[in-house]
Amino acid sequence: MSNTQGQATFFNLTVTLSEKEVPVFTYTNLDDSPVCGNVVVSQYSTISYQLIDKTGKGLKFVGAAFTTPFDKIIDAITISSDGTLIQLTDLDETPGDTGFQFVLSNTCNSLQMLSPDPQIVNHPNN
Repeated sequence: MSNTQGQATFFNLTVTLSEKEVPVFTYTNLDDSPVCGNVVVSQYSTISYQLIDKTGKGLKFVGAAFTTPFDKIIDAITISSDGTLIQLTDLDETPGDTGFQFVLSNTCNSLQMLSPDPQIVNHPNN
């Protein structure tokens, strides 16, 4: 049975460009301390990533791509209407881990960009 109390985890995802125009992804906590973006979950959780675009390319979240979308680790994603916030819902009912990549669009062309892959690890409280 799901824990209806839940837990919220929040990260900032800042994207900059290197000198060669290569995107650089940096994850931080709300206090701007650096983190890897991975999360260990032990109860129902919402994991939020706020996009901070410092590229000048008009980046927006358009999705999250999973190599194992049917493993029941992440149960749903939601994206804000302006594309700057993505939330992953994890009911924490299935033990294991999953990797994913954020999919971002830009205003410069029709190509989409993938982030490096953070991971979610479930340790259900049964």
